[in-house]
Amino acid sequence: MSYDSQRHHRRSIRLKGYDYRQPGAYFITICTQDRACLFGTVVEGEMHINDAGRMVQRWWDELNRKFHNVQTDAFVIMPNHIHGIIIIHPVGADLCVRPENSCVHPENLCIRPENLCVRPKWNARPGDAGVRTDARGAHTGAGGAHTGAPLPEIVRWLKTMTTNEYIRRVKNDGWTLFRKRLWQRNYYDHIIRNDESLNRIRRYIVENPLRWHLDRENPDRINAEN
Repeated sequence: MSYDSQRHHRRSIRLKGYDYRQPGAYFITICTQDRACLFGTVVEGEMHINDAGRMVQRWWDELNRKFHNVQTDAFVIMPNHIHGIIIIHPVGADLCVRPENSCVHPENLCIRPENLCVRPKWNARPGDAGVRTDARGAHTGAGGAHTGAPLPEIVRWLKTMTTNEYIRRVKNDGWTLFRKRLWQRNYYDHIIRNDESLNRIRRYIVENPLRWHLDRENPDRINAEN
């Protein structure tokens, strides 16, 4: 079954009652305000990012250094939105190495099950033996270490850093103005439950430029029903 973007992540924002501090893999989509095309263009199914797109890429890569329990995976910058996979590990856990040749071109996708890392080695929850929570209810490990920043905090940091730099570059380099804010106030997420889902979403991400002409975020999209 192919990945259905509308069914899987565009109909809702947050899963009610879910603890986004919990280790796991998350697929996120962040759109620009007014769906303004600020990061480049798609030509014959290939995304050509501009300076603003390269800026967003740099801050995405920085997530791994800012949040020590975060591992970024597949990622694509589109003209007016980004798709990416963020894997949250327990603090102190060994991060899995990204598969070779992953998520650059569809033909280079490395999606063999033995190369996947969806579930961290340590995936305990409050109430399990040896697991504690702090006064706020945040997860802690047997040694008392927090599981780290929740997904909303990670996304908020990414949006803040990219917005701040974009504003500077508008002033200094004449980048295209945006209305009120760079990104939409919220973002979309999908909790990746298993390796099969991870495979599908990875492929969906890297093949996104190929479907830009049909993408609902594309202001010039072709209506597939016509």
